Amino acid sequence: MEQTTKQIVSFFLDKDILLSPDVLGEMSIEELDSAYKSLQESVSLHDILVLSKDIRSLLTKSSNPDISWSEMEKTKVLLEKKGDNKPYSRFMVYASETKQPTVQSVKVVSSYQGTPQKREVQNFIAYFNSRYVAMESILRQRQELQNITSISRISHKSDRENVALVGLVMDRRETKNGNIVLVLEDPTGTINVLVNKNKPDLFAAAQEIVLDEAIGVTGVNGDKIVFANNILWPEVPFTKHLKKSPDEEYALFLSDLHVGSNNFLAEDFSKFLKWLSGEVGTESQKAVARKVSYLFIVGDLVDGCGVYPEQDKELAIKDVCEQYVVCADYLRQIPPHIQIILCPGNHDAIQLAEPQPPFHKEFSAPLFDLPNVTLVSNPAVVNIGSKGEFPGFDVLLYHGYSFDYYVANVGSIRNQGGYNRADLIMRFLLKRRHLAPTYTSTQYVPDSEKDALVIKHVPDFFVTGHVHKSVAASYRNVTLICGSCWQSKTDFQERVGHNPEPSRVPIVNLKTREVKILRFG
Repeated sequence: MEQTTKQIVSFFLDKDILLSPDVLGEMSIEELDSAYKSLQESVSLHDILVLSKDIRSLLTKSSNPDISWSEMEKTKVLLEKKGDNKPYSRFMVYASETKQPTVQSVKVVSSYQGTPQKREVQNFIAYFNSRYVAMESILRQRQELQNITSISRISHKSDRENVALVGLVMDRRETKNGNIVLVLEDPTGTINVLVNKNKPDLFAAAQEIVLDEAIGVTGVNGDKIVFANNILWPEVPFTKHLKKSPDEEYALFLSDLHVGSNNFLAEDFSKFLKWLSGEVGTESQKAVARKVSYLFIVGDLVDGCGVYPEQDKELAIKDVCEQYVVCADYLRQIPPHIQIILCPGNHDAIQLAEPQPPFHKEFSAPLFDLPNVTLVSNPAVVNIGSKGEFPGFDVLLYHGYSFDYYVANVGSIRNQGGYNRADLIMRFLLKRRHLAPTYTSTQYVPDSEKDALVIKHVPDFFVTGHVHKSVAASYRNVTLICGSCWQSKTDFQERVGHNPEPSRVPIVNLKTREVKILRFG
């Protein structure tokens, strides 16, 4: 059947027509064989009957000159010769004025593929050393840190010398006088850094410092202490260019489907899929749907099993493999020219420790059968929209499991909205160029070679999920997007005070970089 299907698809592609996989899946081998032989004999595009937009009357292009191919773009076409009931009359295709919808390219820039192994103490040491090296290389690009000195050499310098250093934060505490003391560490040793309360801006910045993050400090050397004049973060450079696509096309950003949950909003998600297929919406809304090229789902495709105590009581589908079967059935309804990029989250059937590798075929095999799907790790970076001399957009995907920690432990985030302001968390992490700078903010796989959660290169888009509330913002020409969810409020969310806003879809016009949020609930 696979060979026959390929032959039929190739036949239509030669005629600039893209077959819908839904109909191919419904036909038997005998019907496909018969249809292919019949179609090889003679099928003229002038004999094709077009199923009109109101789905009530069959019209031929040749006898209805007022109906243009552009009007019929992406509408369904029924291949049926007049008075002919051959098997190929059941074929449904997408038609275009000149050619089938262009299949967009997705280039995986980075996706973690670590191998399972026993971890020992040395792995953790090597992991933090690799993090330090990566963060130091970013901080050295700051003009103020061009000539940093190792901590061991600072300890032997004379008092009152100007110094610059880079270190990981081992500790942060307040003195009796109300000043802040930071303990910084590099591969050569540790040193205390004092931030005086009489420098209000610097003091306020120091209050936001979290353990294990990498910072740069300039100041004056004392007796085994540095008196800070400035604190510097890896940051996003002000020179970051705002790229825009030469063509008008759209990208959609979803998260947290939670298929399998009793609270999964199947009706809302089906409405979204119908809009994407051009079946519902106003003419202007359908016109936008026709220009969608990319769809991202940033983790928690399914609700999983055993994620939290007594979860089975809240599951409509109790087998995680069956959850992925149903999820793939939904994704199969997305028009095939739209490229779907999927990364896992903490509810998916994959290791919880980050970085999470891509989905595993043992549990989520149906996802691997979808031809327009790219599976990546969490986190990952993909490039979309490249064409000609335009380099495309780098999209950083991270589900956001570490977000809970920063909502609880960073005052400025907690006081300005907490879970309602995912953009504040994302800015906080971009400033530190790390997705989970505090080691205990998420579970880690200590990789000896590199820290995969370092944001080594600044992306054009930073997209997340996890908090079940959609947000769109911009930070130094990086577009920040947090996906919504497709799950109504759970008992757990009720207890902890979460207020999800489900069934919302951030959509980006890649030509203008304008972001809107569509509502389907």
